[in-house]
This record gives sequence, structure tokens and C-alpha cells, in this order.
Amino acid sequence: MAPAPATAQANGLRLGLAARLALRELRGGLSGFYIFLACVALGTGAIAGVNSVSQMMTGSIASEGQTILGGDIRFESDNRDIGEAERAYVEELGTVSAGANMRTMARKPDGSDQSLVELRAVDNAYPLYGGFETVPPLPLDELFAEDNGVYGAAAAQILLDRLGLAVGDSILVGEASLKIRGVITAEPDSLSEGFGFAPRLMISRAALDAAGLIRPGSLVEFSYRVRLDESAGARDLAALREDATGRFPDAGWSIRTSQNAAPSLTRNIERFSQFLTLVGLTALIVGGVGIANSVRAWLEGKRGVIATLKCVGAPASLVVAIYLIQVMLIATLGVVLGLALGAVTPFLAASALSGVIPIAVSASFYPASLAVAAGFGLMTAFAFAVLPLGRAGEVPATALFRQQGFEAGALPRWPYLLTAGLTLLVLCMAAIWFADDRRIATVFVVAVIVAFAVLRLVGQAVQLIARKWPSVRSTPLRLAIGNIHRPGALTPSVVLSLGLGLALLVTLALIDTNLRRELSGNLPERAPNFFFVDIQSSEIDGFENTVSELVPEGKIIKVPMLRGRITQLNGEEVNADNVPPEARWVLRGDRGITYAKNQPENSRLAEGEWWAPDYAGEPLVSFSAEEAGEIGLNVGDTITVSVLGRSITARIANLREVEWESLSINFVMVFSPNTFAGAPHSWMATLSDPGADAAQEGEVLRTVTQAFPTITSVRVKDALELANRLVGQIGIAIRAAALVALVASVLVLAGALAAGNRSRIHDAVVLKTLGATRATLIRAYVYEYGLLGLATAVFALAFGGVASWFVVSRIMTLPSEFMPDIALLTLVGALILTVGIGLLGTWRVLGQKAAPVLREL
Repeated sequence: MAPAPATAQANGLRLGLAARLALRELRGGLSGFYIFLACVALGTGAIAGVNSVSQMMTGSIASEGQTILGGDIRFESDNRDIGEAERAYVEELGTVSAGANMRTMARKPDGSDQSLVELRAVDNAYPLYGGFETVPPLPLDELFAEDNGVYGAAAAQILLDRLGLAVGDSILVGEASLKIRGVITAEPDSLSEGFGFAPRLMISRAALDAAGLIRPGSLVEFSYRVRLDESAGARDLAALREDATGRFPDAGWSIRTSQNAAPSLTRNIERFSQFLTLVGLTALIVGGVGIANSVRAWLEGKRGVIATLKCVGAPASLVVAIYLIQVMLIATLGVVLGLALGAVTPFLAASALSGVIPIAVSASFYPASLAVAAGFGLMTAFAFAVLPLGRAGEVPATALFRQQGFEAGALPRWPYLLTAGLTLLVLCMAAIWFADDRRIATVFVVAVIVAFAVLRLVGQAVQLIARKWPSVRSTPLRLAIGNIHRPGALTPSVVLSLGLGLALLVTLALIDTNLRRELSGNLPERAPNFFFVDIQSSEIDGFENTVSELVPEGKIIKVPMLRGRITQLNGEEVNADNVPPEARWVLRGDRGITYAKNQPENSRLAEGEWWAPDYAGEPLVSFSAEEAGEIGLNVGDTITVSVLGRSITARIANLREVEWESLSINFVMVFSPNTFAGAPHSWMATLSDPGADAAQEGEVLRTVTQAFPTITSVRVKDALELANRLVGQIGIAIRAAALVALVASVLVLAGALAAGNRSRIHDAVVLKTLGATRATLIRAYVYEYGLLGLATAVFALAFGGVASWFVVSRIMTLPSEFMPDIALLTLVGALILTVGIGLLGTWRVLGQKAAPVLREL
């Protein structure tokens, strides 16, 4: 048992010796490690910056929860106001601010123009938290006061610009006349109100009543914000929400607390940051190939040192330890540089976001985000450095002195392979563990692994084709083909370095182009010209006659519409946690529902049968097949829906395939007519006329708004233009993230060239000695890099085309088309990158003197 302490002591001495030798060698500087540093710093900085900004945003939302929500707790009820018992319960909790939100039309008094607006009615207690500001500054009781039957209003500047109005002018909403008394400059709780489809117009609740917009079936959201008093404030908000739900199970309201003030925004920030983090991790892993190339190139220059160490008795483990310590110290420097970049990113982003998100964004340092990024950076550097270090440790001294031994194809012994494999496994598991949506993270990690494997096969296939290619007459082309398949060729590194970056860019570019084409071209052609909502039963016939006279060739589709919330599935309370994320929107809040005798024309039955036109049995419902599959519903199951304060249980009679992308009237749930017999409701209608021009659409909008001021008209082209702008803004951010991966790919390519420079120098000197001119060598390199760029571009186009098709057609359920112009740009870009960077990397090779190199052979 005595040898164990001696062995431990020897290992300790050996590690100390390795550390001393490593530090001494580092005194020579970082020559050969600049690409290594850039790869580590780029990937680490991307991960640290994205996570820090995400943490800053979610932290700011959480800290400003009361201001964003407008209270400590908020109760919302769609399409009907809460009852007296519910109101009494809410008022006992503390100070209450009641409000109502809806979309409607605002028009100029002379009828010359109109605009869709997001109408919001508030009381004098508003706001409970934060500050509501207008120009000129006025107190609410003065801002919204009535003067000779005319109520005051505050409007967003964009509404005034759109209608050509100014403060002091009048505007009509419904049956009420309003006077613009201020321009809204700060609405503290606007984030919790959701996406603003139209400009904001704020009025008092009395003005809303005078407008006559709240009628049976109107799409209106009633809200009650509460600032808890001292006794209630000490209560746990989650417990308070459960208490309210338990006391009033049939209230049909949704309850939010300041701890989750803007759930949709927080959820979107987390999802987008997860996507960008995975892109950053991809850049880091792609950079790992550059790390391996840089380490191999650096070890090429240490042949003499390694040989000397081995000749004086240094074992392979000591050699590996010396250079592993150096590599990890330099990797630590790269991580520190990346962390510095990630640490300042929130401070740079805070000023940019202050004008976009109306909350106080306070930047800080986020140690948790920086620690995660540092861990990813160090693990990546270690995993990709172990293999070339292991190969160097196994080469005998005699081979090193003969300038041999670092062939790229040689594999180290199994301990090094196992170590690298386990480190990469831990890296992948960490990426999945730290993700908000682990399912998406798992798919992403698997896709990267598959892409790496496919790229490896592509590289081998290119080498095999080059090896089997028949002899050609052109000397430069023959040299290029030989360079592609010779031992130690750059082919695998070049294909791997550029393949993933270009494939990611092609995928995102094709998705963005397809979306833009769909939103600006195909979709408007298929979609109706107008949506009309809040049509009362007493108005539906007059509305239809008016529109038919204006557009005789137009097609009008009208359906009854109610709002309902799914509360139970097969008799069990809804639990969104047990539903996949892509289907939770169906269970979140009130959904539009309808009833129909006949099957809607824009859908087809996937399973089950439609009910008879005179059906009078138990309530039945037709459910969208895709959403039913995601939730786990089948024909024969039951759902319970809360509609107008009543809970109605219906059995699923059939499942429908719905064409959501047509933008025609579609519903997740269509009930049998007897389900809502006698229930008050409004109507929704669409108008389709492909031949109508802008002037005709404007005339329809003016006439309908003047004749039926309480009907809300939505011009589809305006909505698509807004969606197109949003897609463009998101696309810019995504393309910028993909550019990070492409930059990493370029760095890897540069590292691969540096790693192969030694053999290139030998080849060039020998060829020049045999009579080759510089022009011949340049042409050979151009052909070589051009052929490799062509092969990489073909892979990127194939992979990007398949990936974009899957996302657009399967996930977004939109038509997908391959774009030849994107293909051409990718091909040209790949060729420019490979040829340009390849020539830059080998230019020094062409100027080498023959004598010094020949003396070493």
C-alpha cells in the first residue's frame, strides 16, 4: 500500500512541473492563438450578452410589475361586466380602478376620413401606479370632462397624424362626440394591455356609455385593477387569486397579479433569448473546430520543443499537461474578453430599448448569465483542444525530428476520445438544462449534431469524388483536385467551417422571404378585403344590403359570434401545464366561437360526422383537428365552455381541417345551433372582392362607418402591412444572430488555413523548384477553394431549403417556395468567402524562399 502516496506525490510534482513549463512558454506571447481567442470570445460574448439582456428585461418587468399591471391584482372579464357579488368582493380588497377596452372606429365629424382605434375607457382613480402623461398636461377629471354633451379624449399622436387632427379638434366614436384635449405621451400599463393593433384613444367610462358601443355580443374587455390596502397587501397574491377563483368559479374572469404582469411579453422575451442563445452556442461549437485547428497549427510550431522534452524523458502525459495548461489559460483569456463584451451589452441595449418598451430598463451586471457563458466557453475550448493535444502527445520524438507526425487523420488514444466525448455530452446537456423550453433545445442540439455528421460526410464525399476524378490536362486544376483529397487536406475543415454558418443563413433568409412574399403577395390575394365585427342582430340585414349596393360583385360571408373560455376537458379543470406550448393559446383567455347548421366552406372533415340542420339533441361541437391533436382531444370527448357567465358542456362530434392561412372566418370551435338558442350575440362578416381598388375600399369604409358607427371595420391590407413590418424587425435581429455563426465559420476557415500553412509552404517550394510559377499556384488555389466553396454552397442550399420548408409549411402552415435568387446569392457568397479568405491565407506561402525550407526536408 506504500506506492499510493508516492504515486500521488509524483503526480503532484509532475503537475507542478507542467505548470511551470507552461507559464515559461507563454512568455513568448500569443502568436498563433489570435483566431483561437476570437472564436472563444465571440461565442462566449454572444451567449453572455443575450442572456444578460434577457435577464435585464425580465427583471425590469418583474420589478415594475405593479406599474405594468396597473395594480397589485387585476380582474378581467370579456364581453360582459362582472356581477354585483364579484364587484363587492373586488372593492373590499382595496382601491379599485375600473376600465374597459375595445376596438372601434373613430371618424372625423365631416365623414371625410376614419380610422380603427384601440379605445380605452378609464375612471378618475386611474392610474393606481405610475404616471399617465399628456401634452398639454391635464388632470384626468379635466381631460375627460363633459362640456355641453361633448366629452374629452386623449389620443396617440399617430392617430392625429393619420386623420389630420390636432389638439382641440373633434372626433366621433359611435354615437358620442369627443374633443381631443391631449396627446398621450406616457401610458404606464400599456404593456399589460397586449399588442396594440391600432392607435390608442382614451376616454372616460361615461363617454363610452354615451357612445353606445357596449351592446350584447360586443367584443369588449372589462377590467378591474386593485391596489391592495394594508391588510390585504400582506396576503400572498397567488393565494388571493386562488381564493377569488374558488369563491366565484362561474365568474368567467381571468386574474393576473403584479408577479406576472406581462406574461406574453415575458414569454416572448424568454423564447427569443433562448433562440439567440442557441445560435450563440452554435457559433461557439463551430468555433470549436477553429479551436482545434488553431491548437494543431500551434503545436506544429512546437515540434522541436516537444521532441526535446521527449528526448530528455518527459512522458506523453507531461507533454499533454504542459500544453493543455497553456491552452486553457489562453481560453480563459478569451472567455474573459467574451464576458467583458457580454457584460457591457445590457448597458448598450438599455438605451436602445428605452424608446421601444415603456418601462424603466435598468442595466446591471448579471453574474448568473456570465457564469453560464463562461462555463460554455471553457467546456468548448477543452473539448476541442483535447484531441489535437492527445495526438501530439503520442508522436515519438524521432518522428518529430523528421518533421512528421501531426497528420489530421490520426486519432489519439481512447482516454482522450472519451474525455472529449464526455465534455461535449455535458455541454449539450447543459444547453438543454438551462433552456426555457427543453424540447426545442433538444431538437436544436440534435440538429446541430446531425448537421456536423452530414458535413463530415459531405467533406469525405468531396474527397472521394476528387480522388476518383479522371486526370485533366490543366496543371493548376490537376493540382487543385490533388490538394482536395491528399492526406492532411483542408477539405473537411473548410466544408465544416462554412457549411453550418451558410446553412443557417440560407434557412433564415428563405423563411424571411417566404413570409414576406406571403404577407405582401399571395395572402392579400386570397384573404378578404375587410373584416367587420360587432354587428348587432338588428343591423345585420341593413349592413348586408348597404355593402351589396357598394360592391355588387363582392362576396359577403356572415357568421354569428360569441366569446367563450374553455374551463374543462372531459370533466377535468383545464391545466395548461399539461398541454404542449403550441396549443396553450386555445386555453388562454376567451376564444371566439360560433354556431352553424352546415359545415363551413373553408374546412373539411377529418374525423366524425356533421350534425343534421335540424339537430336538437345534446350540445355538440366541431373542433379544429390540429389543435385537438395537440391538446389530446378526440371525437366523443367533452369540453366545457364558459359563455356569458354560463358553463356549457358539449361533446365533440367531429374534427375539422381548417385553413388558417386563408385569413377567412375560422373558429377553433363551431357548435350546433341548439347550443346557444336565444343567447344574445353579435355577428362577424367578411367582404371579398379581388377586383376592388383602394378607392372602392375607402368608399366602403366611409359608408359603413357613417351608416353603422358602432360596427368595427378592419381593412386586411392594413393589418398585413403591420405584420410585415413586425416580421421585418424580427428578421433583422435573427439575421444579425445568424451573422455571428457565419463570422465564427469564417474564423474557423482562417484557422484551418493557418493549420495547413506548413504543408502548403513545403508543397509550394517543391513545385516552384520544379518550375511552377506563382501564377500557376494562384490558379491552383483559386480552383481548389472555388470547388470547396461550390460543394459547401450546394450543401447549404439543400439543408437550408429543407429546413425552411419544414418551418414554413409544417410549423407555420404557409405555402413554401424555394427562391432561386437566394440560392444564387448563397452560391456567390460561398465562393467569395472561400476563394477570398483562402488566397489571403496562402498569400504568404507564395513568397517563401526555397532554401530555408529545403534545408528542413
